[in-house]
Amino acid sequence: MPELRKIYWEPDPAIIAQSNLTAFLKMVGIADFDSLVREGDANPGWLMENIFRFSGMRFYKPYEQIFDATGGNAWARWCVGGTTNMVLNCIDKHRDTPTWNKTFLVWEGEDPSAQRSLTYRELDAEVCRLAGAMKSLGIGKGDVVGIYMPNLPETFIAFFAVIKIGAIVMPLFSGFGAQPIVTRLNDGGAKAVIAADGAWRRGSPGDMKGVLDEALGSVKSVEHVIVVRHLGDRHPVSMQAPRDHWWHDLVEGRSGNFPTEEMEAEAPAVLLYTSGTSGKPKGCVWTHVGFLGAMIARDVHISGDFKSSDRFFWMSDMGWMVGALCACAPSMFGGSLLIAEGVPDFPDTGRFWRLIQDHKVTYLGIAPTLVRGLMRYGDEEVESYDLSSLRITLSGGEGWTDAPWLWFFRHVCKSKIPIINNSGGTEVSGDIVIGTVQHPMKVGSIGAPALGMGVDIVDEHGRSVGPGQVGELVLRQASIGMTKSLWKDDERYLESYWKKIPGLWVQGDLAMRDEDGLYFILGRSDDTMKVSGKRTGPSEIESIVMGTGKVVEVAAIGVPDPVQGQAIVCVCTAMPGVSADDALAAEITQVLLRNMGVSFRPKQVIFVSDLPKTRNMKIMRRIVRAVFLGDDAGDLSSLVNPEAVAELRMQVSAQPTTNSSKSN
Repeated sequence: MPELRKIYWEPDPAIIAQSNLTAFLKMVGIADFDSLVREGDANPGWLMENIFRFSGMRFYKPYEQIFDATGGNAWARWCVGGTTNMVLNCIDKHRDTPTWNKTFLVWEGEDPSAQRSLTYRELDAEVCRLAGAMKSLGIGKGDVVGIYMPNLPETFIAFFAVIKIGAIVMPLFSGFGAQPIVTRLNDGGAKAVIAADGAWRRGSPGDMKGVLDEALGSVKSVEHVIVVRHLGDRHPVSMQAPRDHWWHDLVEGRSGNFPTEEMEAEAPAVLLYTSGTSGKPKGCVWTHVGFLGAMIARDVHISGDFKSSDRFFWMSDMGWMVGALCACAPSMFGGSLLIAEGVPDFPDTGRFWRLIQDHKVTYLGIAPTLVRGLMRYGDEEVESYDLSSLRITLSGGEGWTDAPWLWFFRHVCKSKIPIINNSGGTEVSGDIVIGTVQHPMKVGSIGAPALGMGVDIVDEHGRSVGPGQVGELVLRQASIGMTKSLWKDDERYLESYWKKIPGLWVQGDLAMRDEDGLYFILGRSDDTMKVSGKRTGPSEIESIVMGTGKVVEVAAIGVPDPVQGQAIVCVCTAMPGVSADDALAAEITQVLLRNMGVSFRPKQVIFVSDLPKTRNMKIMRRIVRAVFLGDDAGDLSSLVNPEAVAELRMQVSAQPTTNSSKSN
């Protein structure tokens, strides 16, 4: 059980003394983090005002009121009367400072010889040229612009250019097929899309413009498509006049100076969709002040200790919230960013570690799924690279299981570097529980509640639960990063987050706090299993199965059982070279019986080559459960690997009603 785990890492006095968090505590005159949490929860406006001061947040026009909750927490307003722009705070403020000539971005393609870089000055010039080009097309304030691109320098130029002119960025996962693009563009009423002609993946060119063209056949609102020639002549594309424009033609000869639009502080800046348990995806609305105030300044800079000397690397996609994080965290604080096209294990299985080594990454973001995928290549692979540049690792996206956390801590962190573990969501454009360099670490633990949010763990009636008890992760206070409703759907916003337990924001995560005050995310609350009266999350089961060393990934789900209420089903991906057979199913059964007791004998153990995952690599257990039960799987548009659902259906249909449950 997590509450019985030992502490693997403790901060030393030097790390604490040099941390941004210590500097912030000194600035506000508060002795320790727990006292800061209490003060921030009681007075979130005071907290954000000091976060703005500490992080150098800029406004064109000062706000008249920092926080107004007279309409209730669901409709709280921030920085009332103030104006700003994310570009003002991420690019413009560095003009005429030493940072202006510093490298902001380094890009590497699948071929390591393909590299480019941009200083802040060069980034600004390219952003201004594209901003001017978009304005000449009639794109401007309040228009929604999709970005459908792999990890390229132009992806980040486009992100800032859209926001610079007061338009709204709609990130689209670069691996999407036509239908999820249709859904999002139509729901957002997008006026334009910025796309690449294609992308490289595992040495092969992948079409993107053709996929977008197919989608646009069902989208009436898009008037302009701006295309980056990335694959070039090797991948001819169809350009449809007058809708389609080559990026290089539009920006040619344009000035590298263009004014940044002055925006109301809470004007929408990003429209990012997150999958719903049913129905269409939910359009989360991030404001100019909200994302920078919550995720970037509060969570990454103050709690996460990101500094201007850091080089940030998180191998993700612009279609997930980490894309915006990669753009804004380094730029707001004058750091640098590494981006890489493709996948972490091609052209060789050591690519990810080589990128860290060659580009001297100091601040590394990872998701547990990525670690599970890379650890299959063995300890020797990672040990052959020099990772001594690393200062901090940051993790998020899903909860950890024991084996990958320990492997990463020992082989990448060398048992010395902290894993700043976090959990939050697109809906709050930041974290709800956070790690810091001042909190100790256990396997998979998260150090503390995020500041100024009234974080709590409660039962189904909204009553706080004690240490060691599993409950719903909720917020009792409004946060500056909360989505401003859902895009054109106020009622769904209230139903999704505020009405499940009246008066509380319900994130939908199961959580527990142990006797040492550390937090653990145990899975989605709709993944809860109640076996013979015991309520548990999937991570407890999955950690035990992963502990066999024979399984790469596992999804544990609860299914109806006439005797126990629910029974366990484990859907697993075996390690390379391990036979996915009845013997392995029996071994998994036995290890669960030894560790959990007879009630947790799995009803079935099923093996697949891959588990359904979202584009941010979360295992979608609700889809696994729906397939197993023959129910409607709901929204699948956010899956990075929809073919995994078809394979799972085939494997489920081929299973007898029980298999491992007969093993003793």
